[in-house]
Amino acid sequence: MEFVDFLDRTEVEIVKIVEKAGYKTKENTKLCSISKNYVGFINKRKKEIVICTSNAKRREGYTLLRMNKKGIFERTALHIKKALRHEAVHVAQECNDGKLLKIDRKLSMNPSKINALNGSMKISGEEEKERQAYILEDKPILVRNELKKYCL
Repeated sequence: MEFVDFLDRTEVEIVKIVEKAGYKTKENTKLCSISKNYVGFINKRKKEIVICTSNAKRREGYTLLRMNKKGIFERTALHIKKALRHEAVHVAQECNDGKLLKIDRKLSMNPSKINALNGSMKISGEEEKERQAYILEDKPILVRNELKKYCL
C-alpha cells in the first residue's frame, strides 16, 4: 500500500495497533470516489480504515513519490497522516463501546476545520465523535496512546 510510504514511525505504530484491534487498512476503494476532498474513511461494519492516497496526491499536485518538490511531498504526507489519525480515533471510539474517548476537556478543535467537520457529519451524523477526531488528528502520540488504552 502506497500510503505507508508517507507515514512517520508513530503512524506506522498506529496502523499496527488498528490491525491488532481487528481492523484492516485499505487504499483507494470506491468510497474515495464520493468526493476528491476526502482522504480517509472508516467502515465500521467491515472494520476497515480506507486511505484515499490518490485524492491526497491530487489535492497537492503530487505525481511520483519523492520525485517532486519537498513541500509537495510533505503536504501530501500531512493529509495522509491526519486522515489515518482521524480514522484511528474512530477505531478507539469503537473499542470504547462506541463512546467518546476520555480526553482533556481543554483540548479544542482548530476553527479552520469547521468545513471539514460539517462534511464528515453529513456522512457519519455523529458531531461529537467527529469533533473529537478532528481535535486529536493533530496529536499522533495521543492518538497512539488512546488506541493502546482502549483497543489493546
